[in-house]
Amino acid sequence: MRNKYFVGLVMLALALCVSISGCTENAEAGAVDNLVVQETPPVSGARIEVFHFHGTRQCASCKAVGAYTEETVETYFSDELESGKIVFRHINAELPENREIALKYGATGSSLWIGVYEENGNFSKEENVKVWYKINNKEDYLAYLKQVLEQKLAGN
Repeated sequence: MRNKYFVGLVMLALALCVSISGCTENAEAGAVDNLVVQETPPVSGARIEVFHFHGTRQCASCKAVGAYTEETVETYFSDELESGKIVFRHINAELPENREIALKYGATGSSLWIGVYEENGNFSKEENVKVWYKINNKEDYLAYLKQVLEQKLAGN
């Protein structure tokens, strides 16, 4: 009986180590790893930043979060992207030139962060961890993230 618990504990520890250390597969050739995030021009009203932080090496789940997020933003918020009301970027947090933005958001590994600049100048940010539970159902992922971004645009 003790061995079952020990094996379970070891498996849990291993899973935590993998999740903390990031992904282990190589990034695809041509992926946007050298992106330097620059400030976007001021936009009247609130502005939302949707950032997919990742490492140089990405697993299939990390790639899915990035791809599904990009598809959601481009499909449902193309006008907001064009106007600058929403900004979307894939950011390799391991690159020195992206260190400042990773620190600003508190990104420590592959993650999806949403930052909101309010009209009054306040800034808030939050990591959305629920997307990781939706990567096995693309339609559910897109619908969920669309709703989250609509709420942010509405000021909620």
